Amino acid sequence: MSALQALQRQLGHQFAQPALLELALTHRSFSADHNERLEFLGDSVLNLAVSGMLYAQLSRLPEGDLSRIRANLVKQDTLVTLATELGLSQVIRLGEGELKTGGRQRPSILADAVEAVIGAVFLDAGYDTAARLVHHLFRNIEINPKMSAMGKDPKTELQEWLQARKMGLPVYQVTETSGAAHQQTFVVSCLVAELARTELGQGHSRRVAEQAAAALMLAHLKTLKKR
Repeated sequence: MSALQALQRQLGHQFAQPALLELALTHRSFSADHNERLEFLGDSVLNLAVSGMLYAQLSRLPEGDLSRIRANLVKQDTLVTLATELGLSQVIRLGEGELKTGGRQRPSILADAVEAVIGAVFLDAGYDTAARLVHHLFRNIEINPKMSAMGKDPKTELQEWLQARKMGLPVYQVTETSGAAHQQTFVVSCLVAELARTELGQGHSRRVAEQAAAALMLAHLKTLKKR
């Protein structure tokens, strides 16, 4: 049995279009045709599937608590754990430079691959199948109301701050990438339209840069509050 066949068995899904799975496991350092678009798609599918799961299982919790629990469930650390359980580090296709610098164990690469695989399943078989995969992946993760007490990440805190004031959600956009494919730096802007304010965050992945930008925006908003 090949590694990809074994992975499909673990996922509980046999791809009608195997090329989608190969693409989901292809890092940008390996090929110009890589998994970032699938990662973008899978991120949305993951959030929707987890939201539905929480809505059903934690019916008495308010929206704010559900948002915090979801943020904790889809954060990088959790996705890396799922990637490890699936053995994705052994099947991800990486360029030589990324391999030499420990790319197979890089958290951002593993987390992105999980989202890309979810996106690939969505394209191959539709939302219901992708949602079942998400439920399967999270089957061993205990979900309970106490999770809402965990610390909020900057993006979640900023979203709740704005929603409490009836303001629109922030808009994040990658404005710059630099460095070699295996060692990139991302710059992301965080725009709050009602305040005509933009902050820039930087990090080794899009997620990290988004959190940095959100943290800077929060710091600015808290400074305004003290005036």
